[in-house]
Amino acid sequence: MENGSMMTPLRQPIVFELEGFSITPGYGSFLFFLALFNYMVVLLGNGVVMCIIVIDKNLHRPMFVLLCNLVVCDVLGSTAVLPRLMMHFLTGEKRIAYITAIAQAFTVHMYGATVQTLLAAMAYDRYIAVCEPLRYHAIMTSARLYTCCVLAWSVALLCIGVLFTLHMNVPLCGNTIQHVYCSNRAIMNLACRSTPSNNIYGLSMSWSLSTGIFVIIAFSYFRILHASVKRGRAGSRVCSKAFQTCASHLIVYVLYEISAVIIIVSHRIASLSHNIKKFFSILVIIIPPAINPIIYGLVSKELRASFINNVILQVRLKQ
Repeated sequence: MENGSMMTPLRQPIVFELEGFSITPGYGSFLFFLALFNYMVVLLGNGVVMCIIVIDKNLHRPMFVLLCNLVVCDVLGSTAVLPRLMMHFLTGEKRIAYITAIAQAFTVHMYGATVQTLLAAMAYDRYIAVCEPLRYHAIMTSARLYTCCVLAWSVALLCIGVLFTLHMNVPLCGNTIQHVYCSNRAIMNLACRSTPSNNIYGLSMSWSLSTGIFVIIAFSYFRILHASVKRGRAGSRVCSKAFQTCASHLIVYVLYEISAVIIIVSHRIASLSHNIKKFFSILVIIIPPAINPIIYGLVSKELRASFINNVILQVRLKQ
């Protein structure tokens, strides 16, 4: 804010007002049911995947344990945004308390960071499974699996925790957040003074985390491809089996990255309306969590078979 230093800092507690979408009268109910449908798809799809993995002991393996963590992360991210967005569509309510705003922003950023760290852990698991099949169980022990899960959440928590610690004492001189949900950048735009340390850390952290995750995933898949091709005549068959095993993980990663690229590009196209830019900004929260269970269900034969078997079992029990 250019005039931020001339403005009087707001006293706590602050009540923010989200700019939200510019909704044509009469369309609020339609948008509410659209958001509700998306949220129900997220809860139902991810809930089914989680229940199947928990119930079926044959799925208590690293790949599915990590998938269960990703499912929890997806539900967490959607729950941080969609319920309040539905309230906005239905009632027009835009006010949000300071603590609630910080909690929403923190959860959204945690979702974004944890998804990346979990995808890196899943890539490492697939690399060991394909490149070191005979040593897989010796390498991916229960202790190492839980270490991967804890590290995935801890790294994200540390990165985002430091980010929000930096701005907790920054005085704010406005209360209108120009977004449909709260984020670190949206809140920092209300600061009375420039915040170079926040900006430098935020950019450095985002770049380092995204680049590091990309390197891990690219390295894992390069080694998978190299190991498959190196096996001579059986290479094509092994390669096909390897990528069938890794297809769901790769599709999910690409889906997240495409959503992120669309968000970045849309904010740099001046001709786009604000409503379209705001819609694109929530793509990564409403699309991947809804589609991921379908992707894993279609690609993973084990997950699909377990679901069918459990459905058949429940039908027989009711009879």
